[in-house]
Order: sequence, then structure tokens, then C-alpha cells
Amino acid sequence: MAIVVAVVLSAVLEVLDSTIVNVAIPHIKAAFGATNVQITWVLTSYIVAAVVVMPLTGLLARRLGRRRLLLTAVGGFALMSAACGLATSLEGMVVFRMGQGLFGAFLIPLSQAILFDAFPKEKRGQAMALFGLGVVVAPVLGPTLGALLTEYFSWRMVFFVNLPVAGLALSVLAAQLPHDEGQPAPIDWPGLILMAAAIGALQFTLDQGAERDWFESPLVQASVAASAWAAFAFLLLRFDHPAPVIDLSLFKDRNFALANVVMAGFAVAMFGGIAILPLFVQGLIGYPVMLAGYLFIPRGLAAGFSMVITGSVLSRRFDPRLLATVGLALTAAGNWLTGRLTLEVGFWDLALPGVVAGLGMGLVFVPMSTMAFDSISRERQTEASGLYGVTRQLGSSIGIAVVGALLTHATGVATARLGENVTPYSEAARAYLQPLGLSPESAQGAAMIEQVLATQASLQGFLFVFDLLAIQSIALVPLLWLMHRPKAAGGEGPAVH
Repeated sequence: MAIVVAVVLSAVLEVLDSTIVNVAIPHIKAAFGATNVQITWVLTSYIVAAVVVMPLTGLLARRLGRRRLLLTAVGGFALMSAACGLATSLEGMVVFRMGQGLFGAFLIPLSQAILFDAFPKEKRGQAMALFGLGVVVAPVLGPTLGALLTEYFSWRMVFFVNLPVAGLALSVLAAQLPHDEGQPAPIDWPGLILMAAAIGALQFTLDQGAERDWFESPLVQASVAASAWAAFAFLLLRFDHPAPVIDLSLFKDRNFALANVVMAGFAVAMFGGIAILPLFVQGLIGYPVMLAGYLFIPRGLAAGFSMVITGSVLSRRFDPRLLATVGLALTAAGNWLTGRLTLEVGFWDLALPGVVAGLGMGLVFVPMSTMAFDSISRERQTEASGLYGVTRQLGSSIGIAVVGALLTHATGVATARLGENVTPYSEAARAYLQPLGLSPESAQGAAMIEQVLATQASLQGFLFVFDLLAIQSIALVPLLWLMHRPKAAGGEGPAVH
């Protein structure tokens, strides 16, 4: 059991750091005197580095051995975390964050593969519940923890908090992780470069697009072109390579392929909504940072409860496709409830949709992970886990980027529509201002009307996006029923070789 806790803690290190730093960004920006564009590199460097390296987990695990790679990853991540906490310049911070991403990329797929080996097939639901507690719940609670550390200590603590966790994980793993020897394996260097360029440029586009006004920026145009060209060249020239960088034949397994699509879509619906919720409660409703952070606690607790119940009880009794269907329905319901909110909401009006969506997280994550790897042979678990992790990360990145763009567009449309009905001759505007002793013709009255219009347009934009995410969640359900039901508990199915 100790090694299970250790590998889950290893996974927590990576996913927690992807969200906990967000809250500290304004403080880091002030400390280094950075601009808005410059400070985004603190986030972008980490995510791009992680996404580029993660697909190589299987290859490096074969060459170095799982034990050596995981210990190196945990130790390297701790070292880079300490360096980030001690950074004295923005340039140094960006370099150290990139180092965090490079080492952290291996933690999730290796942890998942080790858990699969540690549990027999009939108990994989429990394994994924434990894994999900770290991988899914940690990023949900990350903003809350980041707000607490930043508020009461210093922004540097969001990095130093990794050190005791890494130290505990490293000591247990060094003592209990079995030794395995790496095997010499050729590396397709052209394929590696093309894959890194394709994924890295895509992730860069998703992270920097909104900040740089998407295709109005020559840099974004170049990154899209580079990603498309590198992906085409990789698929065309390296697909049949005898020693590929990543084994794309894994996607010939129907369950694995569909599970990747569903998890990417689920990440869009879940993490896209989570990304804009703080903007909603802080920008429109006026919640302070700490109270906005507390909103995520009920969601995280609900997700943790759902993970445990699904893995220990429900996964043994029900078709995982049915469980995932209910989970997607709850995710949709959470977004739909958020789309019914007004500006006069209380804390629990905001928290309840998060609880509903949190319950859906466990019902989606555990069954999908079980079905994805049901027919993947043990020798290919690590590589499959790396690809599955990349899909989940890209899904969340796409979700955040798309949701941000949709929010801007929907707010603009609402502003134009509402503005058509607000003129100096509008009786409704005049009636609204009359109790305040103002008129639409006055500068103060016009400014107040403009502010109200902007607020209402922004509210409509948020509600539209949440409704869209609800529809998108339901649209994923048919894909679940195209998957094969996993073999009965303890049964051995054909493995993909």
C-alpha cells in the first residue's frame, strides 16, 4: 500500500503544479516587473515542455527502466521546484518552469502504469479511483491551496510546498519500487523532432492564442503552420518506421482510441468551465480571491467521494459505459445549472453546480481509464499511459482556449444585441435612471447605462458558454456505447501486441 500512496503523490506533484501557480501569477508578475505577455510564459513553458515529453515515457522507460526514470523524474521535479522558489529573475523562472515540465511529464503515465501492475485486473477500478484522487481532484483544489499559500505566506511557497511531498514519495519509491533493467532501444531522431515540433507548436498556439489575438498574430500563424507541417510529415514519413518514437498502432484498439476521444472531450467540458468560473465570480459578482478559491472545495470533495465510491463499489456492479454515461450527464447538469445563474447568487448557488459536476468526474474518469486499458498488454501500459495523458492535457488546453474565444465572441454578440435597444430615447433607460436623478443624455447617466449593458452582456456570454459545454458533454455519450464492455472481473481478454 505504501508504494501506491507514493506513486499517487508523484502524480499529484505534476497536476497540482499546473493549477496552483495560476493564483500566484499576479504576485510573480509584480515581483519581477513583468508585462501580461511576459508572465504567461511562466505557465506556457511548463505545459509545453510537459506535453512534448510525455509521449516519450514508454520509450525512455524501456531504455532506462521504470524505477530509474521515475526516481529521476521525482528528484528532478523537486530540484526544479526549489529553483523556481528561489528564482530572482523572470528568465530564470521560465527556464526552471520548463525543467519542472520536462521532469513532471513522466510522473502521471508512470504512476498509472505502476498502479495497473500493482492491482489485478478485477481491482483496476480501485486503482483508477486512487489515481483519480490525485490526477483529477488535485487540480480542482489547486487554486484554493494556491490562494491560501499566497495570501498567508508568499508566492514562493507554491513551489516550496512540492518539496516535502516529493521527499516522501522519493523515499518510499526508492525503498519499495522493484528494480528493473533498461533495454537498449534505437531512437528515431527525425521522428522525435517532428513529433516534438507538432505537439509543442500546437500547445503553444493554445496557450498563447488568446493573449496574442489568435490569427492576428504572425507568431500564432507561424506556430499553427509549424504544427500542421510537422504533424503531416510525422504521419506520412515516420508511421511505418521499425522503431517509432510513439506506437500509434495502439489506436487500433477500439476502446483505447474512443476513450482518448471521450477523455479529451470531457476535459474540454470540465476544465474549460473551471477555467472561466473564477472570471465569472470575481469579475461579475465581485468575490475576493480567497472566497472564489473556496468555491472549488465542495467540487473537489464531491469528486473525491465519487472516485472512491465508483472505484470500490459501482465499478464492480455496473457496466462502465453506463457509469460514464451518468457521469457525463452530471457534468452536463453542472454546466447547465451554472448557465441558469444570475448576478444575485449566493455562495451555495455557485457551489452546487460544482458539486454536481464533481460527482460526475469520478463516474467518468474511473470507468474510462478502466475501459481504455482493458485490452492493452502489460508491456505496452507505460506507452499507452503516456499517450492517454497527452490526450487529457491537450483536451484541457483546447477547452481553455476554445472556451475563452467563445466567451469573447458571445459577449460581443450580446453587447451588440443589447446596445440596439439602449438609446438616449429609450423609455426603459430613462425609467432606470430617473430614481437616481439622472437621464440618458447626461454623461454620468450614459456611463451608468454603458456599465450595466457591459455587465449584462458579459453575464449572457458566460451563461451561453456554460450551456454550450452542457450540450458538448451530452454529445459524447454515443461514443461510449461504441466501446466494448470490458471482460468480466478477473477474465483475461486478448491483449494488443
